[in-house]
Amino acid sequence: MNSPARPHDSAWTLVFACWLIASVGALGSLFFSEVMGYPPCVLCWYQRICMYPLVLVLPAGLFPFDRKVVRYALPLSLLGALIAVFHLLLVAGFIPESIKPCVQGIPCTEVQVVWFGFVTIPLLSALSFLLISALLVLTYRRSST
Repeated sequence: MNSPARPHDSAWTLVFACWLIASVGALGSLFFSEVMGYPPCVLCWYQRICMYPLVLVLPAGLFPFDRKVVRYALPLSLLGALIAVFHLLLVAGFIPESIKPCVQGIPCTEVQVVWFGFVTIPLLSALSFLLISALLVLTYRRSST
């Protein structure tokens, strides 16, 4: 017999999906810097500071499942999303030159990777953080019922 999925099961799956996205993002950033040799800019470092702890925090809430993991992971994800969107707007030219945070080292507007003519590292980061944030909010809603 098929039993309907419990809210707990679907919330666990959503947090697991968040962990997968965070893990791919962390490994991807390490691949770009350590294997491909692209040095990260200041904004990339800030995004890493938000992404790397998610790889450890999210599985801590999976075994056993604890819906409070959203309380710890969502602020990191939202802060990372804000930094990533700012970085994306900076690369796109919507942020004025005078606000640029990268005055030393690698410029934050330097585009090192472009896939399909529009997919850049800041876009991948922004999409990852926004997707993790959306899944965490959905997790909270599903697990609170």
